[in-house]
Amino acid sequence: MSAAFMGVAQAARLVAQGQASSVELTQDFLSRAQAHQSLGAFLHLDAELALAQAKAADARRAAGGAASLNGVPIAHKDIFVTQDAPTTAGSKMLQGYRSPFDATVVARLKAAGAVSLGKLNCDEFAMGSANENSAYFPAKNPWDVQRVPGGSSGGSAVAVAAGLVAGCTGTDTGGSIRQPASFTGITGIKPTYGVCSRYGMIAFASSLDQAGPMARSAEDCALMLSAMAGFDELDSTSAQRPAADYVAQMTATREGASATHPLKGLRIGLPREFFPAALAADVNGAVRTALAELEKLGATLVDVSLPRTELSIPVYYIIAPAEASSNLSRFDGVKFGHRAQQYGDLLDMYKKTRAEGFGAEVKRRIMIGAYVLSHGYYDAYYLQAQKLRRMIADDFQQCFTQCDVIAGPVAPTVAWKLGQGSDDPLQAYLADIFTLPASLAGLPGMSVPAGLGDQGMPVGLQLIGNYFGEGTLLHTAHALQQATDFHLKTPEGVR
Repeated sequence: MSAAFMGVAQAARLVAQGQASSVELTQDFLSRAQAHQSLGAFLHLDAELALAQAKAADARRAAGGAASLNGVPIAHKDIFVTQDAPTTAGSKMLQGYRSPFDATVVARLKAAGAVSLGKLNCDEFAMGSANENSAYFPAKNPWDVQRVPGGSSGGSAVAVAAGLVAGCTGTDTGGSIRQPASFTGITGIKPTYGVCSRYGMIAFASSLDQAGPMARSAEDCALMLSAMAGFDELDSTSAQRPAADYVAQMTATREGASATHPLKGLRIGLPREFFPAALAADVNGAVRTALAELEKLGATLVDVSLPRTELSIPVYYIIAPAEASSNLSRFDGVKFGHRAQQYGDLLDMYKKTRAEGFGAEVKRRIMIGAYVLSHGYYDAYYLQAQKLRRMIADDFQQCFTQCDVIAGPVAPTVAWKLGQGSDDPLQAYLADIFTLPASLAGLPGMSVPAGLGDQGMPVGLQLIGNYFGEGTLLHTAHALQQATDFHLKTPEGVR
């Protein structure tokens, strides 16, 4: 039995029922990962450790004490620190760094029995929309290796889309789970801010960063999120809420629903700002087709408005760089990470270390952040951005008086060509227009495959819920995936 394109839920069932061993699945996934190294998905692949964990998983199953993800091969975005593998955050600044502890998300998935194949490529310190800002090599979209997979969780998206893992972790600051999931035809969910612990996740923008799963289906994401989520006393921003069973929420029957109309009574809001004239025709067509399917399942489409959508770009690119400027000040060559070999005094060491260790995009955002936080500009830029952030969140709450879920495209276009955004970073920033509002508001958002656009490239449908509404998003996505095969499509070149 080949593990190619096997999802988390299927792998968990096969291992639990003894139809396949974790060792067999892990060996198969490792073989695929090694055969497709040219895609650039992995920064670190550890076959020895993965097989040892798989053997332990099989022993647990034999003893009858297996957890929900026992023996399922996954991998982690290289923004999560891990004891067993190096953590670089896609940067030369942390090349070779080994953490003395596991991130909470990593530890919880390990406790659920998941097997880790290694660490996945990402934009440096999670800053980017294409995975071209990785200090090592870009990840390539398996649907067309001349195109980007999206970012910053590009390696995670590639690993799932190419069938190199059953599922993986990603992080979303301004759309970095949803956009690469859309570009590669997989499913990904960014939960409400605070649902998943940020402890051990290398910080980019602390008030925006959130971990989430990326996998083949809503069911896969629900299984992983159930293991990942929950209060963590080590994270001061962790939401103090009881543990949730997202699989149960996903499969729950809505009041008045039926087998043919599982979404009866669900109101789906379509913000007019998410369907501008500039939206690519192929993206609009795929999204509208998916929305029509949701209508067939009983949902009602409602026109709504998020009037401050366009302001989300300037707001995000003031707040996020400001927080990045503060968070990345710790990388100075003193205690850990890269240190310049030659320097005159302490200040010279700081300058040379940071000049050598950080890439161009990271330096750009640090400089923007330092500027907007500087004396005389804090009130003019940062404070105003925070006020607008609250207004953007208020717009969503107004929408949720008229609907239960908000839907639209994830990105204005399908994945662009490698190198296309390198010369014009502002153009790449504009590609985040539909994902940034939910991030600024701290709301849960999800990308669900919605078919293929021009030249056979995937398109994602974005679903946004109210605070702690992950169950509603998963339920909606699962109903769509039970009725369609959008999420089952796989790239020809990696079969």
